[in-house]
Amino acid sequence: MERPNWFQVSGEGAKALGALHHYVTTGTNLPDDLIHLVFLRVSQINGCAHCIDIHTRDLIKSGMSIDKVVLVPVWNEATYLFSDLERAALAWSEEVTRVSETHASDEAYSAALSIFEEKELVELTIVIAAMNAINRMGISFRMKPRAKA
Repeated sequence: MERPNWFQVSGEGAKALGALHHYVTTGTNLPDDLIHLVFLRVSQINGCAHCIDIHTRDLIKSGMSIDKVVLVPVWNEATYLFSDLERAALAWSEEVTRVSETHASDEAYSAALSIFEEKELVELTIVIAAMNAINRMGISFRMKPRAKA
C-alpha cells in the first residue's frame, strides 16, 4: 500500500521535526561524526532503511572507514575501532533507544556521565530522541533509501 509523503501532508509537523534535527546537527557541541554515528546506530536498532542509508553515506563521506562503519552494529565486539567517547555514545544510544526494556538504568547513566559532561549527556540524549522520532516517521511512511541495485 502506498503511503503518503508525510512532509507534504503535515508541513508544520515536518518543519518542527526539521527544526529539532537542525538543532542537534548545528546547536550542540558534540562532534559531527559522533552525531552521525549515533544517528546510524539508533536507525539500525529501529530498522529504518532510509536513515541507515543516509547516515552510512554521511559517515563514509566524512572519512570514517568502511571497516568501522560496517561494524557499528557490533561495536562492542570491535571496541578497538571506537574511541572511549564513541563507545559511551553508542552504549547510551542503545540504552535510550531501548528505554522500554532498559528504563535508562542508573548503571548506564553513570557510565555515560563518566565520559560526558552533564550538558553533553543531555544534548546526546536529545540527539538520540530526535533520531528515534525521525525513524518512526520514516518507517511508518516507508521512506525509501537512496541505494540502487
